Amino acid sequence: MPLDAANQTLMDLLAQVSPAPLETLSAPEARAAYEGLGALSAREGAEVAAVDERELAGVPCIVVTPNGSGPFPVLVWFHGGGFVIGSASLSLATCRDLAAGAECIVISADYRLAPEHPFPAALDDALGVTRWARAHAAELGGDPDRVAVGGDSAGGNLAALCAQHVEGLVHQLLVYPATDATSSFDSVRSQGEGYLLTASTMAWFLDNYLGDGDRKDPKASPLLATDELVATTPCAHVLTARYDPLRDEGEAYAARRGPDARLLLPARFPPGRRRGHGGSNPRAAPVVPSRPRLSRRHRLRTTASRRPVPFTTAIPGWRAPPKYPGHETRQKSPSAGLIERVAHGEKTGS
Repeated sequence: MPLDAANQTLMDLLAQVSPAPLETLSAPEARAAYEGLGALSAREGAEVAAVDERELAGVPCIVVTPNGSGPFPVLVWFHGGGFVIGSASLSLATCRDLAAGAECIVISADYRLAPEHPFPAALDDALGVTRWARAHAAELGGDPDRVAVGGDSAGGNLAALCAQHVEGLVHQLLVYPATDATSSFDSVRSQGEGYLLTASTMAWFLDNYLGDGDRKDPKASPLLATDELVATTPCAHVLTARYDPLRDEGEAYAARRGPDARLLLPARFPPGRRRGHGGSNPRAAPVVPSRPRLSRRHRLRTTASRRPVPFTTAIPGWRAPPKYPGHETRQKSPSAGLIERVAHGEKTGS
């Protein structure tokens, strides 16, 4: 089965800038290769009103403001790159698309990278920026009661953790998120070769970020957080790619989040094409509620008498993602029971 054209193009471009696998390079060399890939595949992104560089909570950020009049919803976005490579500037086109498509302000955080700044530096930066947005969104023309978090890959890890530890957020958009630093799911092995992200590259990223730290620390593996903590998080959209080592842990996290987490599988189409890590499009999912009066209705309610309201069905004005041949949504993880086995140190997968 041929690889999706977008993924194949990325792999071909990466081979041009770095014939050697990333895990054989130093962190600065890997960053240079990734920046070279960004230069070769650069695009401007959607038209927006303004793009500004700001320092928020001591963290360099890029703030993208959409056209129109505010106050706007706010999305705090964290780029991918295994906590080692990537930057806010390299993800600017994605942030412009999100700002224009969701009509929201996007704050893209340039969090510190490993190994120069190992765990928990990136998380500390992410939490600081998210808390700043909750307190000061109005300074940017945003609505502090409509703040969401999102990110892809390692950025999805940071977004999930911010959703667990910052009160008052209304949504989380997780794009093939890294939720299990123990790398225990079967997709790490079954989809760990031949695509943009490999199992060996994942291991290199985690070694740089966590070193000898505990891979089961819930602040490194949000999938292993307590049920009580996961239950307090805002409603979620989780995008996964079928041919991605992170697929199973992303789907498992959506299942843990419960009935108001919607799992989107854009990589399941079109038939006959493989789409892997880097090929799912966060623009396919809604980002934040479009009406300010809804902000408190969808905030941190998880009691037996008052269950969370499904984001995908309860919000007037919610714009469903487009339907494609082979598109699926489902709540159930393909790895039921695996979370408990990981937490207790049992071997999993083949």
